[in-house]
Amino acid sequence: MRKQEIDFILGKMLDSHGNVSDLNITVGKPFQVEASGQLTGVELDPPFSKLTPFQSEIFAMNLINQDHRLTETLIAEGSCDSSYELPGKARFRVNIFSQRGNYSIVLRKLETRIPTCEDLNLPKAFYKMAEEKNGIILVTGATGSGKSTSLAAVLDKINDTKSVHIVTLEDPVEFSHPHKKATFNQREMGNDFDTFASGLRAALRQAPKVILVGEMRDRETVEIGLSAAETGHLVVSTLHTVDAGQTINRILGMFSTEEETQIRIRLADTVRWIVCQRLLPKVGGGRVAAFEIMGSNLRIKDTILHGESEGKTFYEIIQASKAFGMITFDDYIVELYEKGLITEETARAYASNKGIVGRGIDSVKSTKGEATTELGKLSIDKDYGKPKPKWP
Repeated sequence: MRKQEIDFILGKMLDSHGNVSDLNITVGKPFQVEASGQLTGVELDPPFSKLTPFQSEIFAMNLINQDHRLTETLIAEGSCDSSYELPGKARFRVNIFSQRGNYSIVLRKLETRIPTCEDLNLPKAFYKMAEEKNGIILVTGATGSGKSTSLAAVLDKINDTKSVHIVTLEDPVEFSHPHKKATFNQREMGNDFDTFASGLRAALRQAPKVILVGEMRDRETVEIGLSAAETGHLVVSTLHTVDAGQTINRILGMFSTEEETQIRIRLADTVRWIVCQRLLPKVGGGRVAAFEIMGSNLRIKDTILHGESEGKTFYEIIQASKAFGMITFDDYIVELYEKGLITEETARAYASNKGIVGRGIDSVKSTKGEATTELGKLSIDKDYGKPKPKWP
């Protein structure tokens, strides 16, 4: 398989469906694409009903393109990350990994146009994030939930409004930001730096006002990120957690028990926003984002310092701080249901607290005059307590 054939197949896969987010190449399956969250086979001529180990390996080697560092990483660690460009069509974030002795490949399509907060219909809190001068902003969620896209929109808002130096550390570079008011220097792991920790340490000497770290993967990166935030930088990054409380606990879990008090103090001083997001199936096809947004106030700082307790959980504080731009997943899901963007089944399935979402859905139904229960009309049992007739 030559590069031209690889590009032809990738092009056909991209064009096979609307809204393609990932291309999947796995031994024993045909070429597949993920569109609106569903994996679907792609018909090619000649047909590939089941990919062979040789075909997937040739595909992988072409994507690596004789890069010795990537080859060594793949052999030593069992997987490697890189980027690939399909000229004139798309850029991809590529992960090649070994499974049961064969190679599988997942190519995530990267958007070429920088999304704006308005395009994505992001909550107002994202506009406030772009106005922050220092501290840490974390966007969390599962892989493929749109974290990088949301952060790109925040950086684009900063680019529109502030004349500052922005350094990004990415693996790989996903969105290529133009120089508007801000000056961008985008560095790619493997080509421009070796680890997030070393890239972040170097960034402190590059006089940036804003630093984007692709992912807070380890203790050292978190520690340098905290130091950067404490010295007047705005640090924005991602983590793989499902809600705000778990995000704080995940960071604390990277440090020893003796360091916990000190890290709690540093987090309370530096955390500005924690946003968690999930993508939910949308009515009529496609997906819609749901957010949990936690800002910083005295109650949040106190809970970070002393830990959650009865009546003082992050969830309860976020619920009580709706007026300040904070919102829980459950309240956001109910709002999406109220707007008709998701079904009742989806709302209940993705809820963090099913009871709260259930009551929210009933409230929406009552407002619209719909029935909130399947029970019929109640009636009095007139024979209750009366002796039953004895049959002969």
